[in-house]
Amino acid sequence: MEADDDAAGIRAAGAAADEASLENQDMSFLLTAVSTFLSDYGWYFLVLCGGVYLLVQQLRKNRPSQHRGSAAATSQDAASVVRRQEALEAARQRMQEELNAKAAEFKEKQQRMEEEKRQQKIEKWESMKEGKSYKGNANLTQNSDEAATSSTVLKPKTDKKPIRTSGYNPLSGEGGGTCAWRPGRRGPSAGG
Repeated sequence: MEADDDAAGIRAAGAAADEASLENQDMSFLLTAVSTFLSDYGWYFLVLCGGVYLLVQQLRKNRPSQHRGSAAATSQDAASVVRRQEALEAARQRMQEELNAKAAEFKEKQQRMEEEKRQQKIEKWESMKEGKSYKGNANLTQNSDEAATSSTVLKPKTDKKPIRTSGYNPLSGEGGGTCAWRPGRRGPSAGG
């Protein structure tokens, strides 16, 4: 009978343990296990999670760009590529034509200026041959040419007195008034 009592006791203990495990369904044991794990290895776990996150982000960046690149290459047909290149070439040609036109205009303007200077020199030489003074006429024609060619208005210069004379040197000690620097005495200091 003792064996039956022992077997019944074991069964009762097993049943009590089963009841206890059924009562412990709120997962408080998991909370203690996780808190122990995090307290021991929390920083390592955090660094590991951050590394995995960055790795996943990097892989996501690389995968769509490779996928898009191959899809874009296959989706472009030869005709659209040719049209785009022709449009680009036409735009380049227009810009080159504009640049050539501006260069030709500038060259013509330079030639006109040189021709005017040559004419002025010829007039000056002829007037000097005749014995006339050319300075007055040259200044008038030059001023009228400058006024015609330049669109900016020049301000007349005012006669201002310079702040310092042209021979001013702050290190020479001259003309400084009472602010002249003098080196100290070389002898021993006077003291007691």
